[in-house]
Amino acid sequence: MEAELSGQNPSPQPPGSPEPPGAAEPPGDDHRPHRKGARIADIRRYGQPPGLKDRRNEEHWAGRLYMRDLSPFFAWIALRLGFSPNQLTYLMMLSGVLAGVAVSLPVDPLWTALAGAFLIQVYLLLDCVDGEVARYLRQTSVAGVFLDRIGHYLSEVSLLAGLGFMAQGGWENGGWVELGLLAALGAALIKAETDNVVVARAKSGLAADPTGGDRALRPRSTGIALARQAASMVRFHRIIGAVELSLLILAAAVIDTLTGADDPVAVRVLTVAVAAVAVLQTLLHLVSILASRRLK
Repeated sequence: MEAELSGQNPSPQPPGSPEPPGAAEPPGDDHRPHRKGARIADIRRYGQPPGLKDRRNEEHWAGRLYMRDLSPFFAWIALRLGFSPNQLTYLMMLSGVLAGVAVSLPVDPLWTALAGAFLIQVYLLLDCVDGEVARYLRQTSVAGVFLDRIGHYLSEVSLLAGLGFMAQGGWENGGWVELGLLAALGAALIKAETDNVVVARAKSGLAADPTGGDRALRPRSTGIALARQAASMVRFHRIIGAVELSLLILAAAVIDTLTGADDPVAVRVLTVAVAAVAVLQTLLHLVSILASRRLK
């Protein structure tokens, strides 16, 4: 999802993108009611700027598909109840971490998988709502970007670690737990690689976004560029994302329940898959960044 957590500023926008949440609106065009007088239409107007769903690099497919249609109703409730954007962000972080805890519980895997999938949907919903509330109230800050990133780190890492315990069959040490932790480490490193591009550019006195737009993201090597494009088309990296992974965990738990196997075979196959993808994606992402113009 977009980096607008804690109800604050989104991540820097690429050239040509819509204005960031909370950007100033044309004078005389802002007649938004007080938070307790807001209507759903007001929240859609001021909390969901034009082009929001088109930001494919930042907006999750589930947000475009259904969550952005639902979130204004919950943003309306949050405004009425007096929630601040930061409070909503902390709730988002909590739901993501609890999803990983739920999946790891040493009880019936089907029920823990259902709980995990539900909590990740709550996490996704709050990821939309806090930004909409922030934009409506015009309460934006750099701290929101920071909390957004931390929330996404924690949620993905927790869910991957929880999957390892689920594959192990309980809260005990073992190879499956280690695989889950390896996948969690890979997911964190991938995000760190992306974030450190901005850090490296800032420390070098450069603008956060490289000039050239999408062209700067493409590797200079034709071979690497083609490999990156092929990987992007396959989108195998998505299986370590919180939303996709929670649904895959649920599907694996259903398969294991239907087959009646003594060991969670499907869950263990999924654990191996996400660990392999996390390691491979960590390396490919690093090579892609070094081979692009993002560090120039």
